[in-house]
Amino acid sequence: MATTDRGQITLDGITVPVTNLGKVLYPESGTTKAEVIDYYTRISAVMIPHVVGRPGTRKRWPNGVDGQSFFEKNLASSAPDWLTRASLQHSDRVVTYPIFDSVASLAWLGQQAALELHVPQWRFDGSERGPATRLVFDLDPGDGVGLGECAEVARSIRDLVGTLGWTAYPVTSGSKGIHLYVPLDRPLDGSGASTVAKQIAVGLEKIHPDLVTATMARNVRAGKIFVDWSQNNAAKTTIAPYSMRGRAQPYVAAPRSWDELDDPKLRHLLFDEVLERVDSGGDLLAALDPPVVQQDSLTRYRNKRAADRTPEPVPDSVSPGALGNSFVIQEHHARRLHYDVRLERDGVLVSWAVPKGVPTTAGENRLAVHTEDHPLEYATFSGTIPKGEYGGGSMTIWDSGTYETEKWRDDEVIVRLDGNRVQGRFALIRTRGDQWLMHLMKDQKSSFGIEFPKGIEPMLATPGSLEGLDEDEWAFEGKWDGIRVILEFHSGTLSLRSRAGNDKTGDYPALAGLASVLDGHEVVLDGEVVSYNAEGVTDFGALQRGGEPEFLAFDLLYLDGVSLLRKSYTDRRTVLNALAAKVGDLTVPPQIDGTPADALEGSRESGWEGIVAKRRASVYLPGRRGSSWIKVKNWRTQEVVIGGWRTGQGNRARGIGALLMGIPGEDGLSYVGRVGTGFTDRDLETLLAVLEPLQQKESPFEDDVPTEDRKGAVWIRPELVGEVRFMDWTASGRLRHPSWRGMREDKSPTDVRRDT
Repeated sequence: MATTDRGQITLDGITVPVTNLGKVLYPESGTTKAEVIDYYTRISAVMIPHVVGRPGTRKRWPNGVDGQSFFEKNLASSAPDWLTRASLQHSDRVVTYPIFDSVASLAWLGQQAALELHVPQWRFDGSERGPATRLVFDLDPGDGVGLGECAEVARSIRDLVGTLGWTAYPVTSGSKGIHLYVPLDRPLDGSGASTVAKQIAVGLEKIHPDLVTATMARNVRAGKIFVDWSQNNAAKTTIAPYSMRGRAQPYVAAPRSWDELDDPKLRHLLFDEVLERVDSGGDLLAALDPPVVQQDSLTRYRNKRAADRTPEPVPDSVSPGALGNSFVIQEHHARRLHYDVRLERDGVLVSWAVPKGVPTTAGENRLAVHTEDHPLEYATFSGTIPKGEYGGGSMTIWDSGTYETEKWRDDEVIVRLDGNRVQGRFALIRTRGDQWLMHLMKDQKSSFGIEFPKGIEPMLATPGSLEGLDEDEWAFEGKWDGIRVILEFHSGTLSLRSRAGNDKTGDYPALAGLASVLDGHEVVLDGEVVSYNAEGVTDFGALQRGGEPEFLAFDLLYLDGVSLLRKSYTDRRTVLNALAAKVGDLTVPPQIDGTPADALEGSRESGWEGIVAKRRASVYLPGRRGSSWIKVKNWRTQEVVIGGWRTGQGNRARGIGALLMGIPGEDGLSYVGRVGTGFTDRDLETLLAVLEPLQQKESPFEDDVPTEDRKGAVWIRPELVGEVRFMDWTASGRLRHPSWRGMREDKSPTDVRRDT
């Protein structure tokens, strides 16, 4: 289970908040909530066919299986809107059930600590209870008998239903006994299914009176298997195939083969065992459940509403052949005031809820939550939705008109609205799951909205401390040991520019593949070109020595016609994660969770260069060093201007022995010492070839260089910048124990300052 952001996972485009992942739900085995969620997401492909279309009753253990449990039928108002749901009239009330039809819905089940999912043997038919699609027999062992006797009875039922032309599928329940499922070749209503199952159970009792009872009374079950036929009643539910169980150990209602039931050592299976079986053998119940009838784009809409309880239009089907281009914006006074933006497309109204209304200036971004498609009839709807119903509150038409489509993709929509109140080009960009951003675009000639912004300078971090920073207001990222670049991808052309504005594209031909990754987009990214050492840590020296380069993207400044410079760091990061998830092969380093101290300690343990703290609400300031970005290094580094070299001795007699370094000040280049370690032979050869053409007679330093350092000195024009790692500054302003790290071709001498 991979988290894409703090406290949430995204599955098939749906974002599911997750909390307390380390909470132990099965103390005896130590199984955590994270493992439960992981199981339900991994088993979803085989589990969903057996629960889809059926109302889901959950049994929850919020404090683990040693604590209290409770059944939950009705879906709470706080449940996410993306959950499919359906309402059913019971004798005393209307109950709205969740329908588990996606991997995200099963992840939500695990997040709720709903270890068990119970479903009936029928599926919804539209908004009504449909016929049973299968029979189930719950073989419950009494005192003195166990799984072996259950397996014997299961084989007898298999043979009995076989005379009717039916097939039976066994499932060890994960509790005590065995469930036996029989798919029906004709529909049976609730009473009909229950009647057939009872006849089979009673008939079996007559054949095996010493082993089988069809009577519910507990005082007759000792030494026998109770064949519970009553769970075929339309009001009853059974633990779903592949559901976990709230037992001391994390057992599962596990499908089994008939050969397995012959094993005298037959036992219940744990969740990890079931995952292994499915990975190798697939779903043993694949033939049990019929495929769900194809749903149309209004199914979610209808499942959330009952025509007899709301004045909203609830049509049976999508309008055929509708190709209009109308739009409507409705003012919706529900639990909170918001505005619903609806665009006619393919016979429905594609809809977003915009809490603060459509943006009115090009500099603002508004949250837009993608909701279920609405019927075309909704374009003229105004009225009051009763309290207690989905979306309860008053609805009025705020604006309407027509629109032109410029772009329509699953993650981005650009349209021009022409209404009474609203006119202009708007972009809707999906950030994660059902959350989008709505943006009023500037009218430019560019086909992607605003003119592509070339030459953005990177924002700079200020050296400082993490002390006193609130993790709710600040985000923490690693400080990567590489070359800072701005990546531009425009009209199919990829370019990388250094902080100094130099074109670095040709220096890293291995990164040319990013053009195919970003194909179809117009993008400006802020990031770092890095190389990894043998320990898997970014290493500037490794990059300098020709290590395999990789681009790490940590900020997004422009995307497909929308400038993100004035958006908050949180918004930019959200859109960046969404882009990376869509295109694949774009590396976005993860944020570091926890307190500032946790982040710093984690970076030290990982061997990183340091930490950058970024204020979540901050905007991007091109070329400026702002207080909303703070960098803290785990070791000290200093950029220096090379003013000359000392000839070497021994093996270095004909080359460079040490470089003479300076830092520009008000009066000129101030001498800060020499560096003679950290070089490879290749480094020294390359440096000599670069430095020799820059030789001059006079020292470039404004102060006197010590006699010891002047011996054999060759002076050069102070035009090149390098970087060293060092321990501390001496009292005389020299670098203590410097070690060479490499040339900084992305910097100029005017960029160099003493790092405090």
